[in-house]
Amino acid sequence: MKKLNFKRGSTLRLSKGFTLIELLVVVAIIGILASVVLASLSTARNKGNDAKIQGQLSSMRSAAEIYYSTNNSYGTSTLTGVGCSTPAGMWTDTASGLNALALGTNYPGGTAPSCNSNGTAWAAWHALSSDSTKYFCVDSSGAAKTESSAPGSTVVACP
Repeated sequence: MKKLNFKRGSTLRLSKGFTLIELLVVVAIIGILASVVLASLSTARNKGNDAKIQGQLSSMRSAAEIYYSTNNSYGTSTLTGVGCSTPAGMWTDTASGLNALALGTNYPGGTAPSCNSNGTAWAAWHALSSDSTKYFCVDSSGAAKTESSAPGSTVVACP
């Protein structure tokens, strides 16, 4: 710290501004706050993607019921592995809107849900964005739930 000497008749000049340490402390605080905000935004984005996945699959349930009431069957189609991105059976129906709900372009990351139907029942599921080890599943029985693993390749009901 600089010692100030006062002489009779002299004027005191104080420099205006911030020291380098003060500026570094402020920059460090801003950096910490920015990292906290960015982490929160990432979490919020994943929750938003999960909500979209759940909403799309819930809409799929409504569309499947429209398809069933028109055709008296859910049709037969096993698409696990390729998801619903290559629709077949009831997943191609444009009148109910199932064709659009089965496409990967309508889901976060462009990945399609997996879908199975056997004529009397169906199930569809998709991995969640916030935790890729969890899946949201809907089926013809009205179930809509989060599972810790993907249903099997011939499953037509959520486990």
